[in-house]
This record gives sequence, C-alpha cells and structure tokens, in this order.
Amino acid sequence: MYELAPSMLSADLNRLGEQLNFLERQGCRWLHIDVMDGDFVPSISFGMPVIQSIRRESHLFFDVHMMVEYPEKYVETMKQCGADQLTVHAEACRHLDRTLASIREAGMRAGVALNPATPLENIQYVYDRLDMVLLMTVNPGYGGQSYLPAMTEKIRELRKRLDAAGYEKVDIEVDGGINRDTADTVLEAGASILVAGSAVFQGDMEDNLRFFRERLEAYSGGGR
Repeated sequence: MYELAPSMLSADLNRLGEQLNFLERQGCRWLHIDVMDGDFVPSISFGMPVIQSIRRESHLFFDVHMMVEYPEKYVETMKQCGADQLTVHAEACRHLDRTLASIREAGMRAGVALNPATPLENIQYVYDRLDMVLLMTVNPGYGGQSYLPAMTEKIRELRKRLDAAGYEKVDIEVDGGINRDTADTVLEAGASILVAGSAVFQGDMEDNLRFFRERLEAYSGGGR
C-alpha cells in the first residue's frame, strides 16, 4: 500500500475545512493527525474535540499519531472520535504489546512509532501486532525540520527485517522532512506511506499533490 498522508499540523487552521475538502477532491485518501501533549514532546497540538469535529465532515482515513505519554489511556476515546489508525510511540508505552492489542481490539489499525535514536530491536517482538511502523525522520515535536540522512539506512534495515520475518504487508510510514528532495530517497529505501506537511500545504497545493501522486504511482507499480 502506497499513500500520501498530509500532515494537518501544517494546514491553515483558518481554512481547515476548505483544505481538507480540497485534499479529497484531489484524490488524497489519508490525513495524518498529530496529537501532542506538551510532555512527550514540547508542543501541544490537536485534541479529541478537533478530531471529532472534522470527522463529521471528512471521508479521509484518519491516521492519528499519538505523541503523548500513556497513550493506552486514550485508545477507546480515539476510536470514538473517529480514528481509523492509531500509532503510539514505543518510547511512551510501558506495555507496548498490550497497547497494540487493545488498538486492534477497538477496531483500528495499529501502528508503532520510533524516534530517530530508538533502535529497531525495540519492536522486534511485536511484529504480529502491527499494521504499520512509523519511523520518525526528524526529532518529533515541530514541523518544518530537515530530514535526517541517517534514517535512510534505518528504513532500509526495517524493511529487510520485516520481510525476512514474514511481515511483508506491514507498512513503513516516514514522518519528517519529506518533500520533493527526499521522497524518492525514502521510497527507494522501503517506505510506503509518506507524511508530508509543508511540502503539501505551502505553495500550490494542487501541484504539490500531483508531485507526490506521481512518485507514489511510480513505486506502487512494483507492487508490494
């Protein structure tokens, strides 16, 4: 599965409904929603009321990224708000296996996120609980950061490990510094879901979306 997941963190909140409708009209299917608590990361972002509000008007797949401490407390609430996929940080979960199981039991796709310095070994025993792994390609908490080149090999190594273990269908999502200069780099390394913020919402959105659509189509022709 190859998808673009525009990051709502970079949207113009004064025109949020308009921009989300535009994404749908342009054929975009996913929306990446960062939930930040000001504790796990320095920033505070969207909460449950915002997600619930846009859910009533949007048909996009809600890819909710929990950058919060104790994310297990919010699993059922996020489901009720309309999340389709819930991604939790391995660094924030005391009982990662149990949290991932509860996400699936709630009827959502389950994802686990790793910060740049977190080793892949931290998730090797929960592959069977996963629909997706999110590799942070910048340090989390702020938009507009530059891609960390060392993450290219981390993407490649994760894809190799998942495939070798028989989990070829587990997606790899990348988040941070994804733009026209880095899209091919991460796709070639094995990523299949691209989170892009300013590279989608700044400038000509139609042209930006066309670029990502063309790059994703070029790789999806290989058929994972």
